[in-house]
Amino acid sequence: MTVNNPSKILLLSLPFWTPLVPPQGIAHLKHFLQHHGFIVKTNDANTVEEFKELYNKYFELLRNFVPADKQGNFFNIGHDVMRNHLVAHIHYTNEDEYRELIRLIVYRTYFTGLDRSQLDELNGIMTEFYRRLENYILNLLKEENPGVLGISVYRDTIGPSMFSFRLAKERYPTIKTVMGGSVFSDHLLKGTPNFEFFLEKAPYIDHIIIGEGQNLFLKLLQGQLPGTQRVFTLADIGGEPLGDSPLNFPDMTDFNARRHYPYLSGQASSSCPNQCSFCNVAAFWGKYRERDPKQTVAEMTTLYKMYGHQLFFMNDSLLNHIAPALSEEFINSDIALYWDGYLRVDDAVCDLDTTLQWRRGGFYRARLGVESGSQHVLDLIHKGITPAQIKEALFSLANAGIKTTAYWVIGHPGETEDDFQQTLELLEEIKEYIYEAECNPFIYGYSGQADTEHWKDKRKLLYPEEADDLLVIRSWYVDDSPSRAETYQRVSRFAQCCERLGIPNPYSLHDIYLADKRWQTLHKNAVPALADFGAGNAYIDECKYVKQKIRITPLLEIEGDFGF
Repeated sequence: MTVNNPSKILLLSLPFWTPLVPPQGIAHLKHFLQHHGFIVKTNDANTVEEFKELYNKYFELLRNFVPADKQGNFFNIGHDVMRNHLVAHIHYTNEDEYRELIRLIVYRTYFTGLDRSQLDELNGIMTEFYRRLENYILNLLKEENPGVLGISVYRDTIGPSMFSFRLAKERYPTIKTVMGGSVFSDHLLKGTPNFEFFLEKAPYIDHIIIGEGQNLFLKLLQGQLPGTQRVFTLADIGGEPLGDSPLNFPDMTDFNARRHYPYLSGQASSSCPNQCSFCNVAAFWGKYRERDPKQTVAEMTTLYKMYGHQLFFMNDSLLNHIAPALSEEFINSDIALYWDGYLRVDDAVCDLDTTLQWRRGGFYRARLGVESGSQHVLDLIHKGITPAQIKEALFSLANAGIKTTAYWVIGHPGETEDDFQQTLELLEEIKEYIYEAECNPFIYGYSGQADTEHWKDKRKLLYPEEADDLLVIRSWYVDDSPSRAETYQRVSRFAQCCERLGIPNPYSLHDIYLADKRWQTLHKNAVPALADFGAGNAYIDECKYVKQKIRITPLLEIEGDFGF
């Protein structure tokens, strides 16, 4: 069958990616390209029940196979297993080699072995998933009949995306295939061995767009870029992003926003002003830039009126610099909207009057990279903060009722057992001020991290070279202290400590309900529960009436940790 509508574009987001917000990349592309005369259909397969069913089944099996004391941050590290499994499944030719590789992947993540029947059960889910995905993609292509297939790819969706591109080219040889997405900011950084090998393994992908894609995609479609060139960046069009143009706005009419997503998405700044050792955000996104907060609030208000959501997830790397002005704009607005995003521990976050002002402006949930309870490790990371400031920041936010998610990095090179014990001790001390604690093992990136070159002499391949053809994307680790095994053991110990202390790390809606109930019991100023925002489409504006600072526990003052 010939694809016969070159002006029709199909843009996809594929499993498995948690659908917190509608996929913004393809929503922005739809709005922009339709303005220029193209017909665009967007689709998020992550909301499809037949795929969610297999996702849940895979993790249920994996949880049954892994001893409880080795599960660690189960879902987060489990996505590493699933991602590699999804990629290996579409590339293997030898059944025994494939089975042994999956066994090794599970072992080097959970440090437990699987028998043949367990492997067969997991592999069976992969077979069924790709059978369903094939039917899903072919039905979409038949129904939409596009001339262009674009897929926005994240690190956990590489396998299904490669499969879908390959399938589309096999069935519709004339279709133009275009890949973009955040995967090019981490696993497939341009100029790395992973990127070059990926190009070789995926000849069915005609073009790759790295970075902000609207103008690049448009010029490609209009024939203003070389058709024989595979990889495009903003440098190919003079380096200018679309920026704050009115055309840089999402069209989410193809998504059922109220039904499938707890949040809409907002953004008040781009990139990050900091350089933590393990992070590559600043290296990929370039110079930190802030938007006019009036424009941000106006856009969020427009989205609220269009789709009915009061709760927003902010895509900013950090909100510290923009939060004061953003909250002030919302306080002065007639509309009450609530926003959730990332913060860094600093003086403002530690100030009770400041966090209460943010709360009145709708700040709903603060996600802080606290990383460690050890000053030694914080210095290794170049974090520029102290454990005392971490305590002060969490107390200040919790006092205002803002949910606090504390992210921790376990096993950073140079972390000792004593350092780790200090992290556990800090957890116990501040347990009532943490809404959610999530830890992750230290992950080494081949390039992009601030300290990549510092560790390069100690980097080792996580899986043997002969696995490259199956996994496509190589993973490395730093062969240093603590070892990978010790790091993952500490991750499990961290999770067990949180469970003992009653600190949640919710994933399901039921878990979130319980976590919200705990937070509201602990803090009189607590923000509304997530479920409240979907209860009968009720309008919530309690943030505008938050008045009083409440001392959560006088024990902190008695101990003299803070000068309040």
